[in-house]
Amino acid sequence: MEISSIAASRTWRGGVVIDDDVRPDEVAEEIRDPDNLVWIDLLAPDPGELAALIRELGLPPTAVEDALAPFERPKVSRHEGYLFFTVYATRLRPHDHLDPTKGRVVSSRISGIVTSHALVTIRLDDDFDMSAVERVWRDDPDLLAYGAGALVHGLLDVVVDGHFGTIQALDDETERLEDMLFAEGQLRADFVRFVYGLRKDLVDLRRIVLPMREVVNGVLRHRTDTPGELDSWYDDLYDHVLRAAEWTESLRDMVSTMFETHLSLQDSRLNQIMKKLAGWAAIIAVPTAITGWFGQNVPYWGFDQPWGVGLSIGMILVSSLGLYVLFRINDWV
Repeated sequence: MEISSIAASRTWRGGVVIDDDVRPDEVAEEIRDPDNLVWIDLLAPDPGELAALIRELGLPPTAVEDALAPFERPKVSRHEGYLFFTVYATRLRPHDHLDPTKGRVVSSRISGIVTSHALVTIRLDDDFDMSAVERVWRDDPDLLAYGAGALVHGLLDVVVDGHFGTIQALDDETERLEDMLFAEGQLRADFVRFVYGLRKDLVDLRRIVLPMREVVNGVLRHRTDTPGELDSWYDDLYDHVLRAAEWTESLRDMVSTMFETHLSLQDSRLNQIMKKLAGWAAIIAVPTAITGWFGQNVPYWGFDQPWGVGLSIGMILVSSLGLYVLFRINDWV
């Protein structure tokens, strides 16, 4: 059996590594041995190669479609003889040279086929660092004695930790926008674009994080190891998934509230501007009325007299200044 897409492989027996480079022609033999625990990592496999491996595992050909079908949501499904799951690891693109309205969340899909003593991971790209998962397995060799469930736990634990890192970065971004929202002076013109981009990131992340509850719960119910041996580890993982989901929801609500607050502040500023314009219009109306009165072509106080000009100027200054003081006391100008 030729499988050129094997990126990594390993065989354990009793929690001890006995082969860290399983050759393609050894895959079937290693997996058939019930005393072995085997991990095969496939990177962007060809459908034909994957179909050949599926046949060697004795699994139905529908597993190929599950592993390679596009636009799959995070899920877990139980089939006769194996368990299939799909999850997404996440990271954030840097801010540099990015349009704020475009999403920063980058997801990397990892699918898995789990049998009683084997885990086959299928990645469509090399964006996810599988070495982090290998370190987890290496740091807890005793767990590997419990079978493929321990391998799945290590993989999901790294994926969920990555979700936390992404959520923390978005939380920091939310705090930065809050500081900008309540900063002195006018908001930056691109504030709304940043808020829109952040909300878009949280919506994308929510689609990945929320279904993880079903994935972890499904693996916990249907895994093939002896019940009770890994329950506490999966319970702790499930708690992390719940915290990530709640954190994502609270951030989404916070961003929505922040946008509504922005609109309220804009309305408040508009009301202040309208109030000041109305005050100045009232002040300006006084000299307009006085000059209009003195512009009549009928006799009035000081008509055709030099002191009449002084009288009109005095009335303008006194009335305008009086209105300005009154409006200033009432914060209208």
